[in-house]
Amino acid sequence: MLEPRNYLFDLPDNGRPEPLSIPEELYPGVRDHWGKSTTSRKFDPLTGIRGVVIHATAGGSSSGAMSVMKAHKASWHWLVPDENEIQHGKLVWACAPETRAAWHVQNSKFHPDVNNGKNLINHWTVGIEIVNTQKKTPVDGFSEWQVDVTAQIVRYCWAKYPNLKHVFSHALVDPQRRTDPGKNFPWEEFKEKILNGKMEKSKSLVASALPMSELTANPDIALCCMSGN
Repeated sequence: MLEPRNYLFDLPDNGRPEPLSIPEELYPGVRDHWGKSTTSRKFDPLTGIRGVVIHATAGGSSSGAMSVMKAHKASWHWLVPDENEIQHGKLVWACAPETRAAWHVQNSKFHPDVNNGKNLINHWTVGIEIVNTQKKTPVDGFSEWQVDVTAQIVRYCWAKYPNLKHVFSHALVDPQRRTDPGKNFPWEEFKEKILNGKMEKSKSLVASALPMSELTANPDIALCCMSGN
């Protein structure tokens, strides 16, 4: 069994998924707390994203995790509900805008194998929290859906962010203080789902659109937004 402090893999240059959606909904009322629990990114919010950090809450409910965000002590981009919550199997909570840095890793932390050892991890990553107590007695395992949907979020990010490279645990970059997502998280299975997942089929309405590669650039069509740069 792998140690959480060693949870790391890099996404290959080939095999990038086609754009896909994830079953996300804004957590009720979370917009009111973005100003005091997130920060403007220091790097480009599209090309500057280099990693995805996988966390576990060490608590048993989404509301418990979100109470910490309400206190403006930490934040994350997505929260994956536990199996005893009615949202489990249906949706993940969107908690912070992807364009902003969430507060899920201390700014001083780094790892030499991740983004050339750079710190300020929050500014070049997105963070996923999975609701799980991390208890060992009795063991609080992760549900198959939690693993699947977390892998789906990573594949969504891989499709979206052109320079995304690293997928790693919180414990990797903060091993003295953190062990999440914990030994019970099936890291190798998770990695397999991301790297060898079935290619998502485009929704019919999306698939019916003429792709950019088949369009002819036409500067002569008059549009309302063509008033000049």
